[in-house]
Amino acid sequence: MRVLIKGAGVAGLTVALELARHGLRVDIADRASTVASGASGLAGGMLAPWCERESADEIVLTLGKTAADWWEEALPGQVIRNGTLVVAAGRDTGELTRFAGRTRGCDWRDATGIEALEPSLAGRFRKALFFRDEAHLDPRKALTGLHQLLLDRDVRFHVGCEAEDVDGRFDKVIDCTGAAAIGRTAGLRGVRGEMLYLETSEVSLSRPVRLLHPRIPLYIAPRGDNRFMVGATMIESDDAGPISARSLMELLNAAYALHPAFGEARVLEMGVGVRPAYPDNLPRVTVDGDVISVNGFYRHGFLLAPAMAGQVAGILTHSIPNRERHNA
Repeated sequence: MRVLIKGAGVAGLTVALELARHGLRVDIADRASTVASGASGLAGGMLAPWCERESADEIVLTLGKTAADWWEEALPGQVIRNGTLVVAAGRDTGELTRFAGRTRGCDWRDATGIEALEPSLAGRFRKALFFRDEAHLDPRKALTGLHQLLLDRDVRFHVGCEAEDVDGRFDKVIDCTGAAAIGRTAGLRGVRGEMLYLETSEVSLSRPVRLLHPRIPLYIAPRGDNRFMVGATMIESDDAGPISARSLMELLNAAYALHPAFGEARVLEMGVGVRPAYPDNLPRVTVDGDVISVNGFYRHGFLLAPAMAGQVAGILTHSIPNRERHNA
């Protein structure tokens, strides 16, 4: 069977690997000139199903808790299993209790326990939640690694062109075009996310840290080489224009609240991505004749892409019924 995948973001690349593992011939087409140049490259890369359960359905935890193993098998050495630390300012410690009550898999840490995990945060927070079974990766390195892995498996890439311009006949088409499908896929909407890359040698983190705040919860994910990804806003909009002044100030203020040294950090990059989402904020695999669509990952792209790719492979190998699939 020969399959054409439209879209070379995290969804398209994970589907391609699953299909290649099953012996299918795979081509990938993307109108961008480079692979993974869209929202996937702006992701946080947190494989944090227990933290996400705080605001998401149980199915996100059920499907997402195997994601770290999938990524580690695909890209050995890229998954960092140091857990997630969730903190809050003294006036917001009630947010920690609320957060813990909406999920599970965490331990409470006092100031001494926080310092043991993250010495840079010594004396800054009295209480925290530690999710020891969570992990993270660098999305850009992971996407580059998947790209090379697929090339090694003879997957053919067609970048800078429309899928309709790819030569050959295909038995199935897998639409993984993400936000590009907004407006032509019923119920799909855009959720704008804004992020920063900061650089400072004055802070060292071993794991993603989430700072709870009533207005703008923030996460900071270490990227190595004194770089940190700071994100991310959640704005109901499909506007992909430059970051707003308000969002920039809020992200920088929140980073400063985590550690004052971020006030002197260099701003290396500001990015905006539009994440596709259905009304329930859960991804779907839908089948319409010879076209299978995979979309609606919301903010769970790297966490849920492996599970959804497995569903697509199951449909094409007839181990899953050929009907609409849902991550719910």
